[in-house]
Parts: sequence; structure tokens; C-alpha cells
Amino acid sequence: MSAKKTLFDKVWDSHVVHKIQDGPDVLFIDRHMVHEVTSPVAFLGLKNRNIPVMHPEKTFATADHNTPTINQHLPVKDPLSANQLKMLEENANEYGISYWGLGHEKNGIVHVVGPEYGITQPGATIVCGDSHTSTHGAFGAIAFGIGTSEVEMVLATQCIMQPKPKKMRININGSLSKGVTPKDVALFIISQLTTSGATGYFVEYAGEIFRNMSMEGRMTVCNLSIEMGARGGMIAPDEKTFEYVKGREFTPKGADWDKAMAYWETLYTDEGAEFDKELTFDGSKIEPMITYGTNPGMGMGISNDIPKANEIQGGVSSYQKSLKYMDFNEGESMMGKPIDFVFLGSCTNGRIEDFRAFASIVKGRKKADNVTAWLVPGSHKVEAAIKEEGILDILTEAGFELREPGCSACLAMNDDKVPAGKLAVSTSNRNFEGRQGPGSRTILASPLVAAAAAVTGKVTDPRELMVEFA
Repeated sequence: MSAKKTLFDKVWDSHVVHKIQDGPDVLFIDRHMVHEVTSPVAFLGLKNRNIPVMHPEKTFATADHNTPTINQHLPVKDPLSANQLKMLEENANEYGISYWGLGHEKNGIVHVVGPEYGITQPGATIVCGDSHTSTHGAFGAIAFGIGTSEVEMVLATQCIMQPKPKKMRININGSLSKGVTPKDVALFIISQLTTSGATGYFVEYAGEIFRNMSMEGRMTVCNLSIEMGARGGMIAPDEKTFEYVKGREFTPKGADWDKAMAYWETLYTDEGAEFDKELTFDGSKIEPMITYGTNPGMGMGISNDIPKANEIQGGVSSYQKSLKYMDFNEGESMMGKPIDFVFLGSCTNGRIEDFRAFASIVKGRKKADNVTAWLVPGSHKVEAAIKEEGILDILTEAGFELREPGCSACLAMNDDKVPAGKLAVSTSNRNFEGRQGPGSRTILASPLVAAAAAVTGKVTDPRELMVEFA
């Protein structure tokens, strides 16, 4: 009788090319996604050694980190950004790699366009020189970020050497309350585990909460796996997954689809399979979340008060330093704090469902005068849907403007930088010191919390503004 296997084991083991005794596994990579920031040095390494890209047809390049989100038809002003974008285009053309640069209809954030075009598929191994590659695990794929030297390795060999991570399962059952989104679920988990609680593990998310989530919601959760230290996160594929994937440009067709489905339907954790660690939470206990410090683990329910130093894990001095940077105090409420910026977008919350949620709050209201809002779709597909569904009309009527696709204010690597000292409510994934601009202060939240802040000009519980939200 064969041993019981987890979903992670099934996918990982089927991709092992060679096991190194007392060392890492050599893992075959099905999809390699590259962008302009981590690839130039990797391509330079290939050139210096006169090595070709082994499988250009399995490699996909898009520009996202350095791209402006206004006037994308004009030359990029920043010389470093312009050079990196130019190098990506030249390298992609030289090695015969699909390239979706500025102006291309498929251009967008790498972790948004991958699923949109069916590059992301169940049971695949997917890597990218970007930590939030874990997003693609929503499809039952093993997906993780890699460094520049590893990017070069995959380009040259279509394989990577990796130690096999330990396995963790996080179960959440019950039902979510009004105003609680997948982003809140993810921030809740991170607040419980801290930013290092899943270090060394690959996480499988299981239970009613995740089964009931849309594919876009699952992507948000898996995207944030890295923020609790995990190597990646994944959710077993089901009918929602197959329906989402079917018919997209790079997915199998005809007999190949039937063959793929025969494999994909085996991708689940066997009853009785063992995990190295297992955690269970009650979904009904989760409320809209908000961060108050300088890492994603410093989060709480929006109605709570900021914890006191003696109530938290870790060093008191570092905790107090974090609060000082944010200009917050122990024991005070976040509610009513005036904010300066709102950012809706990123590979965490730049999809159409996020814009639908944001619009559900701002509809019939007006943007607060003290707020600068950057609303940035994750791709041109998302941008088109915003217009087709009438969401753009709602946003425009409320005083908002829609920008062009890109990573935008997530990481201060382009023109969208929050000024020093300013406070931003952001739907992105990291709130480190200066993450969204030198000296900027970031509160991580869901699109609903961001929308509530955008129309009130302060931190506001979105449930107070919700007439009806399905």
C-alpha cells in the first residue's frame, strides 16, 4: 500500500530530477516568469558563459516593478528604471522569450497576468525572481520566489536546487462575517503566527473558508504566505480552479485538456497524510484587519486597540521603535486616525474583485479632500473589466482617477512614492519602514478598509459604511 501523501508531496516529488544525498533536490521547473529587476544580471551570466536559455517557451517576461502608472506611452524618466526595462526587452528578444513590455496588451504585474493567461496551472512548479510568486499556489501549484543566481540557473537548465521544505497545514472553518475579505484572513493568520512563524515550511490552506473563496481571494491568501516566513502556500485545486483555468490562452485544449484534468483531479492531500505542523482557526472570529506597526505581523482587528508592549511577543525596544516610526502609541485606537494616501493595487489586491469591493464602498460618496488616492489595476485585463463593468464610472463620480497597470506604490521602485511622514492605507503586502517611499508610513488593509479611509479621510471600519456587500 502506497504511503499517504500531501498535496505538496505529490507535486514536489513528481518534479524531482535528482536527489542529492544529504543535500537539496534538483527540481524541474514548469514555468519561469521574469521581470526587469532580478533578471539583468542573470542574463549577463548566461552571456559571459555563452549559454542559451534551455526552454524559452517555458519562460515569460513582463515589465512591472519599474513601470510608471501614468503616461506609459512616454519615455520612462528615471534612468535606472529605463535601463532595466530596456535590458529586459533586449534579453527577451535575444533569447526568444515571450515579452510583454509597456504598451503590450498583456502587460501587467507578473503575478496577475500569469493566471489571467493560463500560464499558471495546477500541479505545476513555478518560479520568479520575486518573493510573492507564492501567489500562484492558489491553483495547487508549487510556486516560490528565487534570487538572481537561481534565475540564471533556471534559465540555463530549467531546474533549480532546493531543499525540500517542511509541511504545514492551516485549517480555517466556519463562515466569514460581513466586511471580512480574503486579505483580512491572510492578515489574521500572519498576526497569529508572526512574520517568522512559518519559516521553513510550505503551507497548505484547507477548510471551508478557503473552499468558499473565489480564485482571486485564494491568490490573495497565497500571495501573503511569504509574509509569515513560509517558502510558499497552496490550495488544492477544485471545480472553481478548473473553471477559472479552462479556455485561457496557455492552457491545454482538446485531448490535452482531458489528459491534464486526469492529473489535476489527483491533486489533493490524501486522508491520513501527515504534516509537520497543523493549525486550526475559527473563521467567524476574524474581523476586518489593520496593521499598526512596521511588519505585516503587527496586525489586529480594526476595532481593537494597539497592544501594549508587555502583551506582544518579541523585544520591547524594537516594538516601541516600530510604534515611534509610525507615530502611534501603545493602547490607543486606530479608529479616526487621519490618513494622507490610499493605494489600491499590487499583486495582492490589484484584481477585478478588489476594485468591485472598493467601488461598493465609494459608490454614492466622494473622495475625502485630504486623501491622495492611487488606484492601480494589476493588468490591462483588469483595467478593461473596470471600464466594462461600470466601475470606472463609479470611481470617477466619487472623485477618483484610474491609473495604468503596474506594481506602483507597493515598493517605491517607480514614480509612485509616498512622501516622508505621510500615512498611507495600502492594499499591498509589506509595511516595512520606507517600503512605499523613504520615511513613509504604511497601514496594510483590505480594499474595503482602504475605500472607507478614502472617503472619510481617516481610519474607518468599513462595516459602518456598508449597506450591502455579498
